[in-house]
Amino acid sequence: MAKQTVKKEREIKYTDKSPGQPGLIPVFNRLRQILLTFVKGSLFVMSDKPGQFHLHSNKNITINGKKHNEVYFAGLLVQKGYVGFYFMPVYSDAFLQKEIAPELLKCLKGKSCFHIKKADTALEAQIAAALQAGYNCYVKKGWI
Repeated sequence: MAKQTVKKEREIKYTDKSPGQPGLIPVFNRLRQILLTFVKGSLFVMSDKPGQFHLHSNKNITINGKKHNEVYFAGLLVQKGYVGFYFMPVYSDAFLQKEIAPELLKCLKGKSCFHIKKADTALEAQIAAALQAGYNCYVKKGWI
């Protein structure tokens, strides 16, 4: 008897947690507006769904000898208890951490994910400044 192959359904890596996190929706929306100001050059919105937003650069680049058609810049995900602000420039260039405000750095969990639990104007300004520094870093590398 021939071996029958069963195609597995792809697991959904992210399910929208925003309905269960109503206090985080305003935080997500305010941060999304900040990220939208960086849609310029080769940066484009890869995904804009409820509770999820991602920016990529669609420039052909080579990183560590591997060719890529695009590179991740930043994104937002509403998680349980926080909005995940994923900021790849801080991962790709360790020196960038020195340009990020100490209050914002306290929110960094892991290598490139900031846990934002509330947004205030000071924190929003720090995120905007970090995004600008990351944008400049990507421009310098030729990734934007």
